[in-house]
Amino acid sequence: MEIRILKPRKALNKAFLKVKPNRTEIECFKTNLIQLLDRINDSESEEFHKNLVSDFLKDTYYKQNHFINTKGRNDLVIHNTNSASGTVGVIIEAKKPTNKSEMLTQEKINVKAFQELVLYYLRERITQKNIEIKYLIATNINEWFIFDVTLFDRLFAQNKNLVKQFNDFEGGRLADIKTDFFYKQIAEPFIAEIKHDIEFTYFDIREYSKPLRNDDKKDDNKLIALFKLLSPEHLLKLPFANDSNSLDKRFYGELLHIIGLIETKDGSKKLIERNKDGERNTGSFLENAIIQLDSLDKISRLENSSQFGANTQ
Repeated sequence: MEIRILKPRKALNKAFLKVKPNRTEIECFKTNLIQLLDRINDSESEEFHKNLVSDFLKDTYYKQNHFINTKGRNDLVIHNTNSASGTVGVIIEAKKPTNKSEMLTQEKINVKAFQELVLYYLRERITQKNIEIKYLIATNINEWFIFDVTLFDRLFAQNKNLVKQFNDFEGGRLADIKTDFFYKQIAEPFIAEIKHDIEFTYFDIREYSKPLRNDDKKDDNKLIALFKLLSPEHLLKLPFANDSNSLDKRFYGELLHIIGLIETKDGSKKLIERNKDGERNTGSFLENAIIQLDSLDKISRLENSSQFGANTQ
């Protein structure tokens, strides 16, 4: 296999990269990232460091709208919603900084952390039939390896032989049921035989130490790509303000007002309807059109006008 490594800036959507973050967002990111790094303790467990990663992601980006926690044997997952019942969008395997034997390097990825991602991905994709996974991440806090799910889908979920072995393993039909058996006897030899390119985004937080810890705000420009890379807009592939396929919320509200409409909720459904009586703006497109129709009695002049119903409001 040939390993292709993307830097954070190269991995981001070009339109998203152009969206300027505000000062509050960058300061929050810097404060929380410094806190994450300063809390690393080589004498502590993997569980301790996994919780540091979870707290950083929650406090910086996800607390309000996306639930983060363990799931089964998964170290961490980011859900697509703010509920544990929502689908998993990101799978994270977290190692402590001193666990070098199980952690990926830029030259070698066929290690336990990557093999674990393969197993957890297959459990989500094949067993749970979750098609809403976006990214898979391995990190030891300092180093981050981020894989787009399309790679895992092509290499693993679409390989019939691997999926059969996975199903046989999960069903207890192989020589052992321990996960180490899957890693050593199934995942490791399969990954070793991969002929396709393996592409992932990589960064080492320690390389950002100077702009992260100094007071020169001009240096913050060096942190923007890193800030955006871990955001829900990237990791959960959410629409963002400058996305041509989405509407800025403020513009969307102004557009409804100009037309003469309002967005309401009926349970979980969103409805677009005419403003209520007493709240209507006669200058809006809709109300102006209705006034014109009424004053000139246009509807009654149409052939088969009855097809429009008795209620013209």
